[in-house]
Amino acid sequence: MILQPLHFDVLIIGAGLSGIGTACHLRRECPSKKIAILERRSQIGGTWDLFRYPGIRSDSDMFTFGFDFRPWPGLKVLADGPSIRQYLIDTADEYAVSRDIHFNVDLFSANWDSQKELWILQGSNTQSGKPCYYSCKFLISCTGYYDHSQGYLPKIPGAEQFQGDYIHPQHWPEELDYQNKKIVVIGSGATAITLVPALADQAKHVTMLQRSPSYVISVPAFDKLSALLLKFLPKSWVFNFARWRNIKIQRWLFKASKHWPHFMRKLFLRGVRKSLPNDFDMRHFTPSYSPWDQRICAVPDDDFFAAIKSGKASVETGEIKAIDKQGIELESGQQIDADIIITATGLNIQVLGGMQLSIDGKKVPISEKLTYKAVLLEGVPNMSWVFGYTNAPWTLKADISARYICRLINYMDEHQLDICLPVDSEGCAESDSVMSSLSSGYVRRGNHALPRQGNKYPWRLLNNYEQDCKILLQGSIADGILTFQKGKNAIEPETTRLTSNQTEEIATH
Repeated sequence: MILQPLHFDVLIIGAGLSGIGTACHLRRECPSKKIAILERRSQIGGTWDLFRYPGIRSDSDMFTFGFDFRPWPGLKVLADGPSIRQYLIDTADEYAVSRDIHFNVDLFSANWDSQKELWILQGSNTQSGKPCYYSCKFLISCTGYYDHSQGYLPKIPGAEQFQGDYIHPQHWPEELDYQNKKIVVIGSGATAITLVPALADQAKHVTMLQRSPSYVISVPAFDKLSALLLKFLPKSWVFNFARWRNIKIQRWLFKASKHWPHFMRKLFLRGVRKSLPNDFDMRHFTPSYSPWDQRICAVPDDDFFAAIKSGKASVETGEIKAIDKQGIELESGQQIDADIIITATGLNIQVLGGMQLSIDGKKVPISEKLTYKAVLLEGVPNMSWVFGYTNAPWTLKADISARYICRLINYMDEHQLDICLPVDSEGCAESDSVMSSLSSGYVRRGNHALPRQGNKYPWRLLNNYEQDCKILLQGSIADGILTFQKGKNAIEPETTRLTSNQTEEIATH
């Protein structure tokens, strides 16, 4: 027998950074709404619970990576993964959303039922295997954009012959012993550049093997200016100033990189040159692309460069020919011996956490849809997704997206409206995806799965914090493109609630 769905006003999918932040905003701005967060894992944290490799940390400063309503409680610029996860737990507790999380819920599908004017979600409990069903008036996806079950692993000839440990950082073995081992880290992105100094202290030697270089900049590990200001000014003033300052710096760096790419390229490379030995071969840190065509990697207090200068780590650039029993052979003929190979080769794009979206049983082709103000999906009723920035700290966009969703829900309540639906009546879709501004490998691989970019606002993703703030926080809700309807049915939540015993069966809180 199919159980009646457990009903909520708003359902949030994902208890990571975006999901916890969105739930807190709803608590603050829509306090009358009954909400729940559905999380596949057994703990809060999302990315910061999944990734457990040595040295994991943010690649954005914490004053802007933290929530706007709850400043990051420290002066460490790039925080470690466990600290970020604890920050999320503390935030969820402070805003009383921890009790609203349903853990171990693996969702298969979400279908909008036009007759009931509800979203009906189906899934199963990952521990018991029992089915679970939910319904809601408004659905919010906070699942990010990559597949948590499997990272990207390129097919390398001979990999099966390797006699050592062959590891992807997304699934780091807890008991891995890398002391006095020769390690090769394949990759040149943020994960690889984080792993190298973290492993170098105990390993015999760490080699970062890259096909092509990335831009790397060093940032202070500790905010000395804020530490000084805290001696004279209230804490809230200092943290608000630090957040404002860092947003301005980040935005200037991005804009300058786009307007004066040659100048910024020289500036970034000059910083690298100063951090490395005089005789170091700079081709290992000279990318073929312009700054911010891909994300820029940040390292705290030169730790990555210090590992290289110490001789505990090195960088090699070249194409892999094959892997053999002892290590890696490059196309150049060079052999790199290894006891452990770590494939920091990136992620696989996945939207909505792999859940199938449909309307009245008809599949919604996400990759053919536009996004409205980068928050709602074209032609999909009462559904939004929170998608952070790729050219700035993720949370900057996640915060203002959540605040827009709250504005939208309150507007609909005020005007007694039940359904919102963005409609593209002009055919604004382009062939590129919403992440086409980046040339990273994972973006190219996942282009087919992502929504389309539009040729004009509000269907065009701006990636511009200043403009997005004006649009999402101050712009009119009713603009003639977002359409509204009054509902035909009055669904009483009590008719779709489960008993407490049934609830315990399908969800672990």
